[in-house]
Amino acid sequence: MPFVIKVMPHSPVPSAEFVAWFRSVAPYIHAFRGRTFVVAFGGEVVADGKFIELTHDLNLLSSLGVRLVLVHGARPQIERHLIRNNLDGHYHHGIRLTDSETMQCVKEAVGRVRVEIEALLSMGLANSPMANADIRVAGGNFITAQPMGVIHGVDLLYTGSVRKVDVVAIKDRLDRNEVVLLSPLGYSPTGEVFNLTLEEVATRTAIALDADKLIFLMEMEGVQDAQGNLLRELTVADARTILSEKDRLSEDVALFLPCAVLACEAGVARTHLVSRHVDGSILQELFSDIGIGSMVVESPLNTLRDATIDDVGGILQLLQPLEVEGILVRRGRERLEREIERFVVLEHDHRIIGCAALYPFFEEQAAELACLAVQINYRKQGYGDLLLKHMIAKAQEKGLNRLFVLTTRTAHWFIERGFKEMDINELPSQKKMLYNFQRRSKVFVRKF
Repeated sequence: MPFVIKVMPHSPVPSAEFVAWFRSVAPYIHAFRGRTFVVAFGGEVVADGKFIELTHDLNLLSSLGVRLVLVHGARPQIERHLIRNNLDGHYHHGIRLTDSETMQCVKEAVGRVRVEIEALLSMGLANSPMANADIRVAGGNFITAQPMGVIHGVDLLYTGSVRKVDVVAIKDRLDRNEVVLLSPLGYSPTGEVFNLTLEEVATRTAIALDADKLIFLMEMEGVQDAQGNLLRELTVADARTILSEKDRLSEDVALFLPCAVLACEAGVARTHLVSRHVDGSILQELFSDIGIGSMVVESPLNTLRDATIDDVGGILQLLQPLEVEGILVRRGRERLEREIERFVVLEHDHRIIGCAALYPFFEEQAAELACLAVQINYRKQGYGDLLLKHMIAKAQEKGLNRLFVLTTRTAHWFIERGFKEMDINELPSQKKMLYNFQRRSKVFVRKF
């Protein structure tokens, strides 16, 4: 039989959407390089076989220069070991009571889970996301623990709490480009081993390392409001309000949201709560503008301020798609640089997502609102109204009593906000001379 070489067709040229998406994640790649992320996940992720997909995402983060600390749980594995050994699991006020027999099951279960995680992180199969991966996993007695003690008259024995995190040792491993894997076990100076919770280990570790992100993989898609809508971004104050409504909280939210609050108040920049059931949930949360889960921050990420010359590039990027569609009149960089003092910008997490400009006509006590734009992923969230309100306030500060706008596509948006159509002849004389009759923009005015 002759030897046949099968020639595979060339890969198709990347689509415009793929190129645009790939370019859009560049700011995140730059921002995340060298940052420390603590990722916590329960033993369910390993038990359900979902950790294979998670390793692909962790490998990608590691290859982009993210310093990873992983914290795993082992609750379902511990429960199976207890059943196999005919032992009952005892809980006191929601906390597992760990006697000597239970502790033996805990150590066996945690050990098995850890070995399985390390094996999956060591994969390097060709033609897979793990191809050429070179992940080195570090572990050790990084967590010093102490007994939780007697609570409401019951001694919890080998159930413990975190006493200290060995920050120097963990950072030393991270500096060597190793991924640190922490188990829910702690060790005492007397040589005892204590059973810990993954959420406490993850939270205390993130705080001790001054981590940039703490990520919890959970059963729910995130934190929801009373109507069941996903809350994509919460401040610590928002989270505390939600926690006060205990009756409607899911078990996961009640468990992880207090940890998010504690971490943010102690200096962790961002805490993310995302679903473990969505393939690539961590990537979707971290590398997109709106994310897929809930992010908790200490204070609001939005900043509305006067624009500076350094903002010209960001404003141009924001306005260009609207200029191409003919919604806005084209402004070149040179003109924008000359008129930058007319602009305000709205930043979200240090990225420009909105802008607007105000051109006063003092003789007519009027001002033109121009270049009101919000980045597409942030629309329908009230940011346009925020910019409008701010510009009305600026016009009033200047002693002006009406705001007008020229538009070809967004007439109804302005009408719904109190603007009324006006005749072109009512425009300030200087503006009327510049009116473009080919565009046939409609003119709307709001008096105040």
